Amino acid sequence: MSRRKLAISLAACLIILSLFFVLNLAVNKTKNVKAKSNLTSQANEPQKGVYQKPTPIKIARIGEHELNIEMTAQITNIEINKGEKYQAWTFNGQAPGPAIVVNQGDTIHFTLKNIDPSMPHSMDMHAVHATPSKDFVDVMPNKSGSFTYTADNPGVFMYHCGTNPVLMHIANGMHGMIIVKPTTGYPTDSQVDREYVVIQNEWYKQNNFNDMKNNKPKYVVFSTKALKDGDLNTNGTVGALINHPLLAKAGDRVRFYVLNVGPNETSSFHVVGTQFDDVYLDGNPFNHLKGMQTVLLGASGSAVVEFTVNDKGSYPFVNHQFNDATKGASGVLKVTKDGNDDGSMVMTH
Repeated sequence: MSRRKLAISLAACLIILSLFFVLNLAVNKTKNVKAKSNLTSQANEPQKGVYQKPTPIKIARIGEHELNIEMTAQITNIEINKGEKYQAWTFNGQAPGPAIVVNQGDTIHFTLKNIDPSMPHSMDMHAVHATPSKDFVDVMPNKSGSFTYTADNPGVFMYHCGTNPVLMHIANGMHGMIIVKPTTGYPTDSQVDREYVVIQNEWYKQNNFNDMKNNKPKYVVFSTKALKDGDLNTNGTVGALINHPLLAKAGDRVRFYVLNVGPNETSSFHVVGTQFDDVYLDGNPFNHLKGMQTVLLGASGSAVVEFTVNDKGSYPFVNHQFNDATKGASGVLKVTKDGNDDGSMVMTH
């Protein structure tokens, strides 16, 4: 073969390879666009118009160190701001989901019922040692899955749906708190007069995965969950703990179980007008700090904080990253003479 023919052949091969490369890039780009589009259509179309009445959590102790827990994955409308409904993916029709309290060393027999008609969900429980590929697997629509694990370490932990994409499942409302009470308690237990749960979470535009990925929350909010029957229990809603302030009596020592479920933002948790006498990072009594002004909590981070309120009045608590406080991460502890709501106005931040 002459040099000229060889050069022509090589040039032709290069052109063909270049065309193949360009075509392959175009095909992959189209697939990626379709995949991203499918995330939104997967979330929107099959669930359009679906509303499932909240299902109560079932917790039954069956032995001194053993209990059954049954939770339900379901689609429920949550009012995230006054007059603004969000079709949330939830545990038991709440966002955050109900608070769970167990004892250190408990064996948990956990069942997840998935009544979402179109999408798998799962349970990733930070409070336990488990094999994720076996114990945190997807539960398909209209199916149930049961798993057993032990809560070996004390603390305040996050639970959430771990189904891919995890970001979308958490951002759409599938998160909550589980408290594992230490066997020997906290060294300050005898001093505490009142205790509350405070959870920070984020809301984005409905199923807007780009905003979720790029950390552009529409709201960052606080909620409280009932620790026992009769306690205040709210969803993560703008103004939830301003319209329904937590209550204490002048002179009380108050304990907050605080959790930031994210999925993206940090919480610089601060109570205005007081300091934290005692702090247990992640809720573990071995992680004991004293005299703090603010506790920094990354996504899934938690703490038990304790403080004293000496006089009557309003004690706002905020995420001290004030862009988030302005988006809703603010609440009030209302302190009265007898610890009951006296109907007076509250001060907010």
